[in-house]
Amino acid sequence: MGGNSSKVTAQDKAILDMKIQRDKLHQYQRRITVLTDKETDIAKQMLAKGDKRRALLALRRKKYQESLLAQTDAQLAQLEKLTSNVEFALIQKDVVFGLQQGTKVLKEIHAEMGGIEHVEKLMGETADAIAYQQEISDMLGGRISNQDEEEVEDELAALEAEISGQQLPAVPDTEPPVKQAQEELEPQAARTKQPALLAA
Repeated sequence: MGGNSSKVTAQDKAILDMKIQRDKLHQYQRRITVLTDKETDIAKQMLAKGDKRRALLALRRKKYQESLLAQTDAQLAQLEKLTSNVEFALIQKDVVFGLQQGTKVLKEIHAEMGGIEHVEKLMGETADAIAYQQEISDMLGGRISNQDEEEVEDELAALEAEISGQQLPAVPDTEPPVKQAQEELEPQAARTKQPALLAA
């Protein structure tokens, strides 16, 4: 079936051993707790029978078991702290490895970019190209008159019409007779005012 690519390392085995030892200490604590409860019961029974000496002996054994329990608690705390420290050290090792890999990749990317000098040169060339383009735009903008601008717009409209398949009427070369058109408009304007006066 699919093989597991991860191997059990010496660190993994050490952590497992510490956890097994921790579990054994927990079992030992439970046994001691059972024994101390048992000694308390024996002491109560002996007092009920009037045997003070045996009750005292049971309480001494209980006290001894409680001291063992306190020692076990201290050992358990040390073992758990050590296990946590080892596990955290392994995490730190992985983080350091990740940082090393990330730094290596960053150096490769920087090498591909050509270094700071290359980037500065490229930025300078870009600024020069932008300045050159601005000069050209300024020259073109300053030389074209309003009449030239109108001609350019007319040519653009003609090209658009040609592309869409429509023909625009030709632009006359001569000036339209302004006076003749005004004379024809004046009698018409006078006629439209008279009916308005009559209606008033």
